[in-house]
Amino acid sequence: MTPVIPKRAFHALFVGLAGFSCLGFHAAALAAIPIQQWTQPSGAQVYLVESPAIAMVDVQIDFDAGARRDPAAQAGLASVTTGMLDKGVLARDGAPAMDENALSEAWADLGAQFGAGATSDRMGFSLRSLTDPELLDKAVALAAREIAEPSFPDAIWQRERQRIQAALKESYTRPASIVGRAYAQAVYGTHPYGYETTEATLARISVADMRALHAASVVACRARISMVGAVTRAQADAIAARLLSRLPQQPCASLPPLPEVAEVAPLVQAEEKRIAFDSAQAHVLIGQPGYKRADPDYFALTVGNYILGGGGFVSRLTLEVREKRGLTYGVSSYFSPGLHAGAFTVGLQTRPDQAPQAVTLVRDVLKEFVANGPTEAELKAAKDNLVGGFALRIDSNRKLLDNVAGIAWNRLPLDYLDTWTQQVDKVTVADIKAAFARKLQPEKMVTVILGAAP
Repeated sequence: MTPVIPKRAFHALFVGLAGFSCLGFHAAALAAIPIQQWTQPSGAQVYLVESPAIAMVDVQIDFDAGARRDPAAQAGLASVTTGMLDKGVLARDGAPAMDENALSEAWADLGAQFGAGATSDRMGFSLRSLTDPELLDKAVALAAREIAEPSFPDAIWQRERQRIQAALKESYTRPASIVGRAYAQAVYGTHPYGYETTEATLARISVADMRALHAASVVACRARISMVGAVTRAQADAIAARLLSRLPQQPCASLPPLPEVAEVAPLVQAEEKRIAFDSAQAHVLIGQPGYKRADPDYFALTVGNYILGGGGFVSRLTLEVREKRGLTYGVSSYFSPGLHAGAFTVGLQTRPDQAPQAVTLVRDVLKEFVANGPTEAELKAAKDNLVGGFALRIDSNRKLLDNVAGIAWNRLPLDYLDTWTQQVDKVTVADIKAAFARKLQPEKMVTVILGAAP
């Protein structure tokens, strides 16, 4: 006789399986990862990696409705819209209305997880469930309702708006938040990547605005669905179709043009901004607009930045600023490529009286690296670390799903993960030097310093 497991016991089982999901991919991470792709009749694009080792499935659904499409006067609209999706669903097609408590209870009973969020570029929904047929069927049905039929209760939005505004006020007391906002505005200018959510922009957002954004953007024909788990292609196709079944199924019109400007404008001259703040540490950010994710220099810039400041204790910035001079506990650099040119940033904290010396040194290191590139020894060490650590990028269902969703969103080749280490391995010193020379202009970068001694 098959034992009956109480509903809530599935949650503990689910969490346990999720914790061990990396085991199923340890060997697969070193082998080919076949990604299947097809387009449904609705126009939705589906990307699947079958992973039968664990009886679980992870799903990500993305739409072009991120913060870059927020009106400037309503910055934060995409984020708060997704934040309201778990606050209730409408009564429709015989299914009763559910408030936030009922939804929370329903997901707990299923032992499944559902979430929504917005980045600068995309609005996304995620589902994780065991593949037990009864549980999965109910989880997909509930997720479909939450995706398509949010109720956006006004009373709850008034409560949430007050909570977010209080969190914003608190963030104005934190040095990292202050310097980050000032840096984003300086780098991005009027581009939507630089929009700042404020108490004023939140005050201009109503539930009617959320409903309008949701109705215009969350439609089946624009969905990109990524799936990793113990499901076949036929099962994945059925899951994807059902997740979108309650959305409008009409053909997609062209998306409206972006507000304000289409691309991030390059900086025309250096700018230094100092922010007075009583802090034990000075916070420093230095950078400029970087590059789009689709840029052909992606691998050269990835490997080069690992050498410059992305490789932790083995990076050149750490060697020069921390190890040789002791000016900081940590310094790093990174690119943030997206559908538009995300920022290149160097960040560090230092003693307020040492900030000028640290800034000068970082600028010198940047200039030297852009002018001359890395050494052959640095390049070999970076390749060894990046190639050797590749398996850790895809050693769980969740990590693999993130990579598959990135492939779907950025329209990368289906063999992208299979060829990743080869692409890294063929980068040369000349490639890095040329790519950095094309992308970075150290003499025109923004520098924001908060809390330095006058």
